[in-house]
Order: sequence, then structure tokens, then C-alpha cells
Amino acid sequence: MEKVLTAHDYIEHHETFFTIGKGFWSVNLDSMIMVWILGLLFIAVFRYAISKSTKGVPSRFQCFIEIVFEFVNNLSKEIFQAEDKLIGPLALTIFVWVFLMNFIDLLPVDFIPYVARSLGAEHFRDLPSADVNVTMSMALGVFVVMIIYTLKAKGLVGFVKELTTQPFDSPFLYPVNFVLELVTLVSKPISLGLRLFGNMYAGEMIFILIALMPWWIQWALSVPWALFHLLIVSLQAFIFMVLTIVYMALAVEKH
Repeated sequence: MEKVLTAHDYIEHHETFFTIGKGFWSVNLDSMIMVWILGLLFIAVFRYAISKSTKGVPSRFQCFIEIVFEFVNNLSKEIFQAEDKLIGPLALTIFVWVFLMNFIDLLPVDFIPYVARSLGAEHFRDLPSADVNVTMSMALGVFVVMIIYTLKAKGLVGFVKELTTQPFDSPFLYPVNFVLELVTLVSKPISLGLRLFGNMYAGEMIFILIALMPWWIQWALSVPWALFHLLIVSLQAFIFMVLTIVYMALAVEKH
């Protein structure tokens, strides 16, 4: 545990970002570093798996990568039934990337901050998915792609009709339809980003609270919670991926 005066100081230290800039233009540099490191790790691991793949008896590592790929690919085809070359890679990237970001929460809470402090960073939050800026940025990215797919499949006129002509068919209720559909549309990225952030932030906080307890009881609490949290880590990555595919499928679906 870090040498701090009180439990409040310890929590505040772990909840403080390594930030550059001020106000709206500030950037949480620790979150960006972890996002890029884990993204490059994802690319490197899958490129290595491809370079070492064989047509004969595959290695255990190749089998694991193929299982992940087939799982995501089959799920994408079941939900998004139109032919598209982007949805499969997008779903795979989201699932693995979000999983890697979430998995950082299973490391000892002081490990990466200690390494960062030895390199000169006073504060360093190592869990990027507990940063609402990261999760909402990913959700907004999905939202932009969804709008592009909608305009590509239905055109601007079709998109406007979709927002104004349902659920009520009367022209007098088109303004009501527009408000209802607009709220539904805007709520998609908000719920997508906040769901991931809320679950991972809560998990991170519990690990920090366990770290404040005496050393002899930490393992008794942290190990069961880590085993349960592994399910949350995987489930949140799965949910983010599935909702992304669903949103893309709704974007191209003809009502």
C-alpha cells in the first residue's frame, strides 16, 4: 500500500488522473497511454497469431485466437445479416480492446501506479474504462458510424422519415414522433458509454477499499471479488460489442 496519511488520501490519490491542460481541453494522459498500449497489444497479438498460423495441427495459442475470432464472427453474422466487410472487424476490435482495458482492473491496484511513480508520474490511473471520457468517446465513435450506416442505407430523406413517421402514423403527431425518436437516438451512445464506465468504476472502487484493509484479510476478500469481477470484465466487453452490432443492424434495417 502507498504511504499516505489517511484512507481519504489513498482513495483520492488513486482517483486522480495524470492530466495535461486545463478545463475542457484537459487530457487524461494516463488513460490515453493505457488505451494505446492495449490497442497496440491487441494488434501485435493477433498479427503474431496470423504469422504463426499453420494448416496442420494448430497450437494452443492459435486455437484460442481462432475460438475468439469464430465466436465474434458468428455472433456478428447472426445479428447483422446484411453483407458488410466492416462489422466483423469492428466487433472483434471492440470486444478484445474493451476486454483488455477492463482486465487491467484485475491487477493489484498499486502495481502500475507504483511503476508510473518510479518513472516520475505522481498520479496514474491505470484503468481506462473507469474514465468516462474514454467510454463515452468509444460510444460516440459507434454513434457516428451508426449515423453513417443509416444515411448510407436509407438516405437523408429516409432517415428523416424514420424519425418523424413512427410510432404514430398521423401527420399531426410527426413533431411528437420526432421528439420521441430523437431521445431514443441520443440515449443509445449515452447508455452505451455510461454502462461500461459505471460497472468498471464500481469494481475499481471496491478493489481500492479492499486494499485499505489489513494485509492479512485482503486476500480473503480480493480473490473472491476478482473471480466474480472477471465475469463482469468479460460481460461488459460482450455487452458493448453486442449493442454495437445491434445498433448497426438497426441502422440498415428497413422499417
